[in-house]
Amino acid sequence: MLWTSWLVLLLCWGGTTSGEQQAEERDGTPVEARAEPQRQRSPPPVEPLDFGFVPAAVYDTHAYFEPGPIGLLFHMVHAFLYVVQPNTFPKDLIIKVIQQNMGGIKIEEWRKPDNVVLLLQTIYYEAGFLICATIGILFVVLVPIIALCFCVCRCCDNCGGEMHQRQRKNVDCQRGFYTALLVATSIFMSLGVFIAYAANHNVSAQIKNTRRLINTNMRDLKTFANNTPTQIEYMTAQYNTAKNKVLSDLDNIGPLLGGRIHSQLEREVVPSLDNALRMAGAMRETKEALENVSSSLEVLQEGTAKLQASLSGERASLSNTLSDPACTNGAVSSTCNTIRSTLAQLGINSDYSKLPDVNHALVNVNTVLRTDLSNIVQKGYSSFNDTPQLVKEQTKNIVTGVKGMLDKIGTEINGFSKMFPVEASLANFTIFLTQGQKDIESFYPQIDQMDFYRWVGCVAVLCMVILVLAFNTLGLLCGACGYDEQATPTTRGCLSNTGGNLLMAGVGFSFISVWVLMAIVSTLFVIGGNVEKMVCEPLANRQLFKIIDTPFLVHPGKKNFLPGMLFQNPNIDLTLGGMYRDCYENNGLYHSLQLETMFNINSFLNRTVYNKDLAKVLEGVQVDLQDVTLLEQAGRDNLINFANSGIGHINYEAYLTELNKGVTISDLLSFSTDLEAQADQLPRGALENALKGHASSIRQIHRDQVVPMEQAMSTLSQSIKQLQRMSNDLTVKATNILSAIDAAEYLITHNASHVVKRETKGYTENLVGYFKQYTAWVKHSLSSEVAQCKPISNIVDSMEIVGCSFIVDSVNTFWFGLGGCCVLLIPSIIVSVKLAKYYRRMDTEDVFEDMGNTGNHGGQVCGIHGDLAVVSISPYPNTLTRFPRASAPPSYADWEGSP
Repeated sequence: MLWTSWLVLLLCWGGTTSGEQQAEERDGTPVEARAEPQRQRSPPPVEPLDFGFVPAAVYDTHAYFEPGPIGLLFHMVHAFLYVVQPNTFPKDLIIKVIQQNMGGIKIEEWRKPDNVVLLLQTIYYEAGFLICATIGILFVVLVPIIALCFCVCRCCDNCGGEMHQRQRKNVDCQRGFYTALLVATSIFMSLGVFIAYAANHNVSAQIKNTRRLINTNMRDLKTFANNTPTQIEYMTAQYNTAKNKVLSDLDNIGPLLGGRIHSQLEREVVPSLDNALRMAGAMRETKEALENVSSSLEVLQEGTAKLQASLSGERASLSNTLSDPACTNGAVSSTCNTIRSTLAQLGINSDYSKLPDVNHALVNVNTVLRTDLSNIVQKGYSSFNDTPQLVKEQTKNIVTGVKGMLDKIGTEINGFSKMFPVEASLANFTIFLTQGQKDIESFYPQIDQMDFYRWVGCVAVLCMVILVLAFNTLGLLCGACGYDEQATPTTRGCLSNTGGNLLMAGVGFSFISVWVLMAIVSTLFVIGGNVEKMVCEPLANRQLFKIIDTPFLVHPGKKNFLPGMLFQNPNIDLTLGGMYRDCYENNGLYHSLQLETMFNINSFLNRTVYNKDLAKVLEGVQVDLQDVTLLEQAGRDNLINFANSGIGHINYEAYLTELNKGVTISDLLSFSTDLEAQADQLPRGALENALKGHASSIRQIHRDQVVPMEQAMSTLSQSIKQLQRMSNDLTVKATNILSAIDAAEYLITHNASHVVKRETKGYTENLVGYFKQYTAWVKHSLSSEVAQCKPISNIVDSMEIVGCSFIVDSVNTFWFGLGGCCVLLIPSIIVSVKLAKYYRRMDTEDVFEDMGNTGNHGGQVCGIHGDLAVVSISPYPNTLTRFPRASAPPSYADWEGSP
């Protein structure tokens, strides 16, 4: 069909915009930046892209049918058919029959042994239907013959045709039994009529549901046609999501690629620069320490001289005071002698004039500091931190080329999508559906008319049974109501006689109609039963699909039927069952029809989304870090000059030795305190006051001269210790710093290519990962979201519902009910014939009287048995002539015996 071709063409276009991306794998080179191999760092995971959701189509058809109460009748029919045909579905047999008769059925071919075996297998499978059909045919043939014989027999006053009823003792019991049996038979026949009528009415009632299914399926197909272009357009437009992400990463190639290169190299580069920067700080600290040493040494040398003079003068003055005659007294002299013995403690303990100055080292350090090493190191930092910008500058042309290629790819995709008249095709498909729906709706009046005729025909058939039921019911009512136990068979009332006649009328009409009804039942049974067992049941359990999907079923050279019909390529592994299953799960038609076998999607993607030219361009990303300079030559010279500045030649031991000594021989404060204490032991007078004055002078000397010198000594001690720490292995430290910087620069200039290659590969893999995400999303969308073929499975399910649940089940239920009525008509005929005898007015009857009463009541025939006589009385004068058989008296055995 035309719309099928357009639909396949549309989805073929969708297939060319999807597929698995097959990127070439490139072997990486082991990276060793130094003698010690660096640990390989796995590339960061690709950032997931959000492509959103393909606009989903909402379908209205719910291909599910719940029959309701009549479903119980359907189950009864299915159970009966299972009893008739309990064999499993003969899939292999059907396949063999089809394969051996692909050229047409020829009578002479069936004489071959293989075909004879197939025929016998077919007969064995159809045995139940054949037996039932044979019974039905025999019924149809024999019933008219039996009816004719029965009529002839009755006309000859046989088979109950004689109008004479012999009297028996259990006549009431027999009449009641036959009445109950006929009532029960009529009730069951009524149930059969009800079942058949319910099935007949169900067909008419389900026509509305059939229209609803047709309308919803048509709407779903239109929804499918209208929504597919939107889905394809959305899927094509999502290429821009991957493209924009790639463009964003290309615009940020400096921070991304350069930042990753920088982070890989900084583990070697930054520590060396940090050490150089710390050395620059150490230079400034060394200068400060040398300046502190120089100033503190000058202060100490000057203070020592001044303190020496002050203490000498004070010692001389105190000695003169002790020379006072007052010290000659016996009690005072000992105190004065004690004080005189401590005068030697008033003196300086250290001599700083002998310590060497540090002016030479200070001059050298000042010379070194004329070169700003910190600034040079910061330049190294800046040069190294400019790696992202350097990468951006060096890849500018590549980024521009990649952007141009991406724009070209987008143009190719959009151009390819416009090569096929998708919208026009689907518009034509929609028009076709609309016109098809109008054509179908135009048949609705004819369908309604045909359904009405069908309904009337089925009702007419049922009316045959209903007429029999009416005769039976009226006969039972009239007979039961008009029956008089006191009346003799020849004197029965008109109502009772009418009931008997109605029963016989029912018998006659039963003979007329039952064989016709059985012919209808047999025909519907054979057709409907086989359709149920051979079509509906295998369609419900999908066994029918397996037959159609059998390889080489229709032709020895054509493997699969469905792809051969759709695509003229029977070798495609596409089956009707697989397609139905995929559509039932609401997958995309691209996946259901396996269109990927018809189009090389990977070739299209390699040619467009991620082609070899784009791969070559991305592989051509190279970054040259030769221009990165971590430490200029001036900085290197600065480090060497600082190592040779002479701070390592300072005599730190001499300084520390002098600093460990006190400023004075004894503590002046303790000396002044002791002097005051000894003065207090003297008698009050000039000597005591003079000694206390000396003590105050000594405190003043300590406060004015010793305390500043102690502060200078503390500063000098800290500075000397600091210089000593800095000077330890200074040359080795500077050499190590220079070696580390050289190693870092060697890494950048010689071994950085490995790092750059590795990080570039990771960067390009990220870019490729975005395209892979897009292609994977496209394939997933095509498989499960674009052109979802649920309407196709809905059409199959709807056909199954209409054909099997609405029609076949109803037809089978109809013949099931009608067949039950036909079977029950046989006992109804027999019982009606028997029962009519008890209601109809007889021509003759049996009379029992004593022999003494010999009155003649018209013509009479007497049979003597003991002392009783059986007299057959007739209202006609010549009974023997008119009713010879009816006038024969019953034997004693008949009178005494059972009926």
